[in-house]
Amino acid sequence: MRAVDSNAFLLEVLRTEESLPSPPRYPFTIPALRSFESLELHPRVTFFVGENGSGKSTLIEAMAVSLGINPEGGSKNFCFGTRDSHSELHKYLRIAKGVKRPKDYFFLRAESLFNVGTEIERLDEGINEESKIAKFFGGVSLHEQSHGESFLAVLNKRFFGNGLYLLDEPEAALSPTRQLAALRAIHLLVEESSQFIICTHSPILMAYPDAWIYQLDGDGIRRVEYRETEHYAVTKEFLERPERMLERLLGEE
Repeated sequence: MRAVDSNAFLLEVLRTEESLPSPPRYPFTIPALRSFESLELHPRVTFFVGENGSGKSTLIEAMAVSLGINPEGGSKNFCFGTRDSHSELHKYLRIAKGVKRPKDYFFLRAESLFNVGTEIERLDEGINEESKIAKFFGGVSLHEQSHGESFLAVLNKRFFGNGLYLLDEPEAALSPTRQLAALRAIHLLVEESSQFIICTHSPILMAYPDAWIYQLDGDGIRRVEYRETEHYAVTKEFLERPERMLERLLGEE
């Protein structure tokens, strides 16, 4: 049953009725994306989780492209491209939108934030300080910060609220403590009428209260509870009995 909320910018992601390529080619060789038909989105926070290669990053990238956002990240105003590597999945998606429109858009992905930082520096060349894009990211070049610091700068400085934010594995650059800080930043933005769709492996991030979690695997895409995720189960077992798990893993029994 769809969550009803007047602040929801995106309601549902659906695959169009257009026939898939035959024989299947990437990304439809990924089981979860080949069988995908539709999924409803939480009005505040939706997570995509799954093993590496399960299709979650491909799906969120296709959503970004469908919304007119640069596939390498950034806002709708970023039109650069260092390598045309995004899949054709966006051609087969239809996104059902709510009545309300976001005032801010941003696609933040771990693997290409460096490219976003480079593009900001390029656009700011020869521009007076007051007009520079960098001021919206805290006034410090993303290249002059650590990967984790630049991630938090985007979350804390660039995200304005009342926005639609797509995050692809934001935990990749963050320590556990900084993941908690990111979780706090996400919550503050949610309270400012923002909506998040997040791909993650982090059991810290996916613990956000009342969020919907979609598991992508060989059986397709389905909603799961937080404690049903492999991420939670494996982390819990390791932290409770690290010696036992290491003995099994390293073959010392």
